Amino acid sequence: MSPRPLSVSELPLLAPDAALFLDFDGTLADLAPRPDAVRVPPSLIHTLQRLQQALHGAVAVVSGRPLEQLDELLHPLRLPSAGVHGVERRSADGYVQRLAVPALDRVIEAAQALCARLPGLLVERKHGAVALHYRQAPELGPYCEAALRAALEDAPGLTLLQGKMVYEVKPTLANKGHAIQAFLREPPFRGRRALFAGDDVTDEDGFAAVQSEGGTAIKVGDGPSCAGWRLGDPQALREWLAQCAHALDAAAANGNRPAPAPGEAAAGTSREAGADAARTARAAALPGGA
Repeated sequence: MSPRPLSVSELPLLAPDAALFLDFDGTLADLAPRPDAVRVPPSLIHTLQRLQQALHGAVAVVSGRPLEQLDELLHPLRLPSAGVHGVERRSADGYVQRLAVPALDRVIEAAQALCARLPGLLVERKHGAVALHYRQAPELGPYCEAALRAALEDAPGLTLLQGKMVYEVKPTLANKGHAIQAFLREPPFRGRRALFAGDDVTDEDGFAAVQSEGGTAIKVGDGPSCAGWRLGDPQALREWLAQCAHALDAAAANGNRPAPAPGEAAAGTSREAGADAARTARAAALPGGA
């Protein structure tokens, strides 16, 4: 399924009982030539702080990046987060759980040998995973895949994951869907309706997980997806999140409920009708609305 991109004005607002899960690269932040070149707009930090307060802490980042990098990029925020596709996960109370991971020595050696032979590649080592980036040399993608697949022969417990200009070896048991489901069993996420936004193939497990529980998935950018909704790019998502924060703040101040989250339209209505209703509710919820 490939949902059409919605404008920010078409996408209904978050409800106060939402649990918000967000991928990072390509979703919250624009992609960059190298992982260490990604920049976070200061306005995004402020938006996430407001959403964390409005949703009583039920905001988490679910990313392929390690927790340490997420904390650096989102400083001073320290959100509940799942890193390395769920290999490590920090609950709202600050407790960090890490999966036991198989040995990655052969994979690391293969990735480093390929980088030494072919300029333009980048090896990224994480706790429990190895990523081989080829964004600066797109023609080398097949060589990356072949080298890592060969290294994975007779390596039980590990799997190869293809993302945007990257191949990553990670534990088979780690995926974003499992991480989101674990959060939903804990406070402050328990009992809330989940919404997950992501941009890559690596986010499809998360989309499937939230939708199987009656929640909502938003695909950011191009590409086929099981997600029911789509926004064009990270800038559109950031604008939508800012509008959600504004509406939730206004609703709390006025004692009103903002527009329903995607998927909460009354049964039997079309997606277009739900979007029309959301736009009407948005106008009433935001200051200056009709």
